[in-house]
Amino acid sequence: MKEVVHIGSRTTPGPDLQELIARVARGDQKAFASVYDVVAGPVLGVVRRVLRDHAQSEEVTQEVLVEVWRTAPRYRKNRGTAMNWVLTLAHRRAVDRVRSVEAAAERDHKAALLAQTPEFDEVSEQVEARFEREQVRRCLRGLTETQRQSVTLAYYRGLTHRQVAELLALPLGTVKTRLRDGLIRLRDCMGVSA
Repeated sequence: MKEVVHIGSRTTPGPDLQELIARVARGDQKAFASVYDVVAGPVLGVVRRVLRDHAQSEEVTQEVLVEVWRTAPRYRKNRGTAMNWVLTLAHRRAVDRVRSVEAAAERDHKAALLAQTPEFDEVSEQVEARFEREQVRRCLRGLTETQRQSVTLAYYRGLTHRQVAELLALPLGTVKTRLRDGLIRLRDCMGVSA
C-alpha cells in the first residue's frame, strides 16, 4: 500500500514510506535520503507548532530525523502508518524540548533567587550581632557615669588608661578601678562567665 504525499494543493503518490523505513532499519542510506525528503517538511511543521521558534524547530527536526535513522527497526506497521510514527516521534521530541527549556528557566530562576538570598548563617550572624550590640548598650546604661565614660573611652575610642585619666581629670588608679569595676558589671550583665 502506497502512502499519499501532499505537495502544495495537489496529491501525488509517493514512495511507500513503510518500505523505505524497513530499508532504513537495515541501514540503507539511500532509503533514508528518500525518507528525509518525504518527512522533513511535515516533521518541521509539527515541531514548529509546538515550539514556535524557527531555530529550535530546525534543531529538533534534525534530532527527530536522526532518531528515525537510529530507531527505524522499532517501527511496527500494525501500530499505524510510518508517517504517523515519524510525526509522533517529532511531537514527543518537541514537547521534551519545551519541558527542557522550561526546566532550565526554572533552574535559572531558582539559582538567581538563591544568589540574592543571604545564606542562613549570614542572617543569623547579623541578628546575633545586632542583639549583642543592643545588649551592650543596655548594660552600659547600667554603669555609673565614670565607669561608662572610662569603658567608652578605653574600648570604643581606643585610648590608653593614662589618656582616659587625663581626659576625665581623674587619678590613673581611679580610672583603672572604674574600668575594672565597669568591665565586671558588663560581664555580669551580659551573662558571660569569667
